[in-house]
Amino acid sequence: MRFKNKSRSPTTLRCNAGRRCSFSILVWSIVGCLLLLQLYSFISQKDAHYGGAHLRINQHPHFRELEEVEEENIQLPPPRKRSPRAAKRKPKRPTTLIEEFLDESSQLRHVFFPGQRTAIDPRMSFENDTYYYYPGRMWLDTEGNPIQAHGGGILYDQRTKMYYWYGEYKDGPTYHAHKKGAARVDVIGVGCYSSKDLWTWKNEGIVLAAEGNNETHDLYKLNVLERPKVIYNEKTGKYVMWMHIDDTNYTKASAGVAISDYPTGPFDYLYSKRPHGYESRDMTLFKDEDGIAYLVYSSEDNSELHIGPLNEEYTDATQAMRRVLVGQHREAPALFKHEGTYYMITSGCTGWAPNEALAHAAESIMGPWETIGNPCIGGNQVFRQTTFFAQSTFVLPLPELHGSFIFMADRWNPADLKDSRYVWLPLRVAGPVDQPLEYNFGFPLWSRVSIYWHKRWRLPYRWQEII
Repeated sequence: MRFKNKSRSPTTLRCNAGRRCSFSILVWSIVGCLLLLQLYSFISQKDAHYGGAHLRINQHPHFRELEEVEEENIQLPPPRKRSPRAAKRKPKRPTTLIEEFLDESSQLRHVFFPGQRTAIDPRMSFENDTYYYYPGRMWLDTEGNPIQAHGGGILYDQRTKMYYWYGEYKDGPTYHAHKKGAARVDVIGVGCYSSKDLWTWKNEGIVLAAEGNNETHDLYKLNVLERPKVIYNEKTGKYVMWMHIDDTNYTKASAGVAISDYPTGPFDYLYSKRPHGYESRDMTLFKDEDGIAYLVYSSEDNSELHIGPLNEEYTDATQAMRRVLVGQHREAPALFKHEGTYYMITSGCTGWAPNEALAHAAESIMGPWETIGNPCIGGNQVFRQTTFFAQSTFVLPLPELHGSFIFMADRWNPADLKDSRYVWLPLRVAGPVDQPLEYNFGFPLWSRVSIYWHKRWRLPYRWQEII
């Protein structure tokens, strides 16, 4: 009898435990289904809102053409001849493509820096060459001079219906301030170019000039002025420029501010400071749809980025600030926004040498920011690992072409900085990322950012009217 009772008791317990377990599984299954339905509904609503535009853009043959991968096959030159004794004493390893790029006497120099014979010249263009971008080629203005707008950005001015391209006006000889110093040229100022079509650029002159005599001035010619960006303040009617200001030894690490009543200047220099009390080097501006502007800069020996809103006049940083990409050593930030998500392209910290770009994404501009990988597509492996031998400076939205942008980068020429080139390429935001974040239950939160390599490309004819 006791044996039967004992056998019955655990059977009853197993039955109750099974019922409780089954009930728990049922509840969690319902919760999971509801979460999946909510996520699907959110994605469907988002797709429905933008679906028509996506359909029109993606079906356009020109955009399919821009997304086709273009490959590069650059053969390294044969090694220079050496005597057998020298080769035996110190065997020389093969040079890399990056070393060839940095070598002023390389036989591949013309590949990375083509001569003036191949320059983009709007005065001399033929019908089959008009409006084409050639990344890395010399680019001439309407007067036939090389465009000098390095490390810059573009402002579209609603009042004049013009694009204004601001950048570092580099001229004169390249030199080293001291033995371990980086290559540099004397400060001349900020150049400005205007355009209606983003291809034909008129030189508007130096809109913020260097100071030639006053050695205590931030803009003294032997100091540093880099990465100028300009935004417009509707409340004050002022055009506001921010830039990286430094001394010869890069120890000042500050951000400078200048203002003007006109997009073509002249700009009045106000002051420089370390925003939020921290070092500020490579920087950019971002103006959101609500009119709030943000300053983004590399700090703490370029080990992290800082992001914070500006005041209502855009002439100073507020106290709010967030540290992002901490310990990742990123610089050259270029921000843009698409469908409510903030994206940013950054560069590694390797001086004038090119390195791998990374794309980042965030739901809020103040973070947290997640890294979503290298956006570069095409070329070859070395091209992708060096951002096509260039460094990010700005991402220009094309509102008429949904999900499309122009990625602007500089191909620096450390041997002759004034001959640094511009690499403009199509950037698209579309489709899920390759590696979804773990905490999103396997569902990607961000869209893929893709920068496509092309030796020759252009925007669709009459692109403003494509939609």
